[in-house]
Amino acid sequence: MLISESSVFSPGEEGVYSNVAMRGRHADAYSMYKRGTRDYINAYDKEQVRSLNGVSKEIGNPSWKRSFLYILVASLASFLYGYHLGVINETLESISNDLHFNGNTMAEGLVVSICLGGGFLGSTFSGLIVDRVGFRRAFQLCALPMIIGSSMSATAKNLSGMLLGRLFVGTGMGLGPTLATLYVTEVSPAYVRGTYGSFTQIATSLGLMSSLLIGFPAKETEGWWRICFWVSAVPAALLALFMEFSPESPHWLFKEGRAADAEAAFEKLLGGPYVKGAMAELSKSERGGEAETVKLSELLFGHHRKVVFIGSTLFALQQLSGINSVFFFSSTVFKSAGVSSQSANISVGIANFLGSFAALLLMDKLGRKVLLIGSFSGMVVAMGLQAASASSLVSSSNEVYLSVGGMLLFVLAFSVGAGPVPSLLLSEMFPGRIRAKAMSVCLASHWVVNFFVGLLFLRLLEQIGPLVLNTIFATFCLVAVIFVKRNVLETKGKSLQEIEIALLPPE
Repeated sequence: MLISESSVFSPGEEGVYSNVAMRGRHADAYSMYKRGTRDYINAYDKEQVRSLNGVSKEIGNPSWKRSFLYILVASLASFLYGYHLGVINETLESISNDLHFNGNTMAEGLVVSICLGGGFLGSTFSGLIVDRVGFRRAFQLCALPMIIGSSMSATAKNLSGMLLGRLFVGTGMGLGPTLATLYVTEVSPAYVRGTYGSFTQIATSLGLMSSLLIGFPAKETEGWWRICFWVSAVPAALLALFMEFSPESPHWLFKEGRAADAEAAFEKLLGGPYVKGAMAELSKSERGGEAETVKLSELLFGHHRKVVFIGSTLFALQQLSGINSVFFFSSTVFKSAGVSSQSANISVGIANFLGSFAALLLMDKLGRKVLLIGSFSGMVVAMGLQAASASSLVSSSNEVYLSVGGMLLFVLAFSVGAGPVPSLLLSEMFPGRIRAKAMSVCLASHWVVNFFVGLLFLRLLEQIGPLVLNTIFATFCLVAVIFVKRNVLETKGKSLQEIEIALLPPE
């Protein structure tokens, strides 16, 4: 619910923040914008920043309710990512039978992984798209291939048609997580940014659970798998529609030299009393109207190379942990352990949701680094249990309990930290000028590794067995614990500008 400006003023502040003053501020901002953003930035000298920060302390934090609905809209992109991640789980057997490639593990792996190849393409160009058209239009461009690809998959008559549809869906999947994370980071008040960042993981888990629940009749009802793909077009259409009424990121507007529009967006997101302080804070690091083209060489070899390396490695380790082998193939793995796929997938979905909800509660209390270390450590233990279940030391009666228990613990531990934290953490650490492109570079490693895990998991499970494969995954989780301890900095409670100044001081 939106709050009125008068409801947050103390008696002594009403004269300062009267409606007349608000109108005057907009007039001044507009005239400054017309003269050029450089003059606008210079208006915020050090004395003004100091006084505005003092006012912010007096009136407290802005209401979280103002930006809440827009966070939910952006999270639809993450919901779609989770849905398409899991939609193939229950339906793969029916699809392979109807399209005549049943028993071909490479073809089944390709149906899973082709959308991840599309995700790589979408992620690679996500930074360029955001910088060119802004977040609102980029979200709508994300929804379009998901609608087209879902329709193509639902009407596929052969393997080629299914692969083409999944490729289209993948491009939208590649755009979605990047856009959602960046948008949430840039429109959220600092004191709830971690909590709001967890919404994307919750949305992903809800999308995953929805795809599993909707897919249950697929094995008994002929052609039901086509319904599963048609359903996904609905949230994609809602995302495109609702984004038309959502505010643009003030950071993007300011970077484009549209300072007056950035003020209007801040007023919509934070409320009138916080606009000047937010603009002053933004002007410390952003140089509106002076945007330069960010080159790939600058990200890989320039001033920001260390943070790009940390981000790329963190996303690669996230996927090398083996998490998506669970989401893609849990039905197959549980079936081999004698557990029904429906019971298994419901359990996986519940574990994922509970962990995501715990992350929402803990992100701004414990911090990003603590959650990452705890999460990866729990995943080491969980993968160890799964590896032990495949060894000759465990009796057949206990094998199922260790295997299923280890997998559920693995999903729970992942969704508490290793799932939601990396994308939020990296979007906080990158300066606004390079944030979108740098995130797209880091996420490229995510999609490349994800593609090969999806493509090769079933074949590796056949060739080297679950004991060796799970031991490899556990080793990568352990490497992640060590890497986070040595390289990741805490960002909890800091503004984006404070993080930039602390982590990347000017050369």
